[in-house]
Amino acid sequence: MKIDLTDTTASKVNKALVQGRRAIGTPAVGMVLTLVIVTDEENAYDALKAASDAAHEHPSRTLVVIRRVSRSPRDRTQSRLDAEVRVGADAGSGETVVLRLYGEVADHAQSVVLPLLLPDAPVVVWWPVNAPLDPAKDPLGALAQRRVTDTYASEQPVRDLATRSGTYTPGDTDLSWTRITPWRSMLAAALDQVACEVRAVEVEGEEFNPSCELLAMWLADRLDVPVKRSLSGGPGLTAVRMDTNCGPIKLDRADGSLATLSIEGQPDRAVALKRRETAELMAEELRRLDPDDTYASALRYGVDRLKSPSSAQSVQSVPKSEGRAGLALPAPVEAAAKAPAAEATAQAPVRREPPELEPVRKATSK
Repeated sequence: MKIDLTDTTASKVNKALVQGRRAIGTPAVGMVLTLVIVTDEENAYDALKAASDAAHEHPSRTLVVIRRVSRSPRDRTQSRLDAEVRVGADAGSGETVVLRLYGEVADHAQSVVLPLLLPDAPVVVWWPVNAPLDPAKDPLGALAQRRVTDTYASEQPVRDLATRSGTYTPGDTDLSWTRITPWRSMLAAALDQVACEVRAVEVEGEEFNPSCELLAMWLADRLDVPVKRSLSGGPGLTAVRMDTNCGPIKLDRADGSLATLSIEGQPDRAVALKRRETAELMAEELRRLDPDDTYASALRYGVDRLKSPSSAQSVQSVPKSEGRAGLALPAPVEAAAKAPAAEATAQAPVRREPPELEPVRKATSK
């Protein structure tokens, strides 16, 4: 069911939501959060489709905020709010309100969104494009417990990544970080299979790809070893190579779908490591809304430090009980790591808890 409202108010939008629920026979509200999507007209369709797919796992009220640019100076002084309310089959598993803001009201979107938030439910704000460099200080971002950006959509992703390391606030996250969850899980599981000292790491991927930079920063931060960032034709991340005192460990994905895990002394194994759609990434982010301390630590390591590996020191071997490479397995693969090697490299389960990594214990023997 769709209800179109022209030159309306937030109060009338709320009444339309109630009328829509009664018309389809579901007066109760069964949603777990409010998802606010801040985008432009060009990207609104793709963002809303991804949110609708993610809502099958996380029923939510989705508010799409579109600031329309007025063509003439006269139109800029005329404030207007148009809304499209979708409930039932047209909204998937939740409710959808598309808000188009004209004139001065576009500068005060938080005043329109605030009355439409679900009471006593968490709020997530997502910027598919044109995200602010400091999401927590954005008027809409200040309403949310979780703020999702996508540095990959930026014109200068690496520069923006470096800027966000200085403006990070608990609750910030980025889809470029979510994209490397399978890589982090696989590398942590692989390093737990061998008792080796990691001496150096090389991360290979596309130029100006923030996921490659974040993976390199995560490895450098947790292993405390030199990390080299090398370039390839993609797509995305293509390989991670680790130099250890037991021989090289390599995770190579040349086609963006199937990867090969090579560990010295073990047969090569094929690993499912496909590039995921935006809906899968958003569904993963909505599973846990508390601050991601691991992302914060990797982000604050700094992109510039990857260019000076001499500042990092080699890591000492860590007992198995602490994680041999200083990487604690993410929760979804912890059980798989105790299974045989062939099972340990299986694809991570759908249910995901963000990786929690234990810092490297430095040897104290002198």
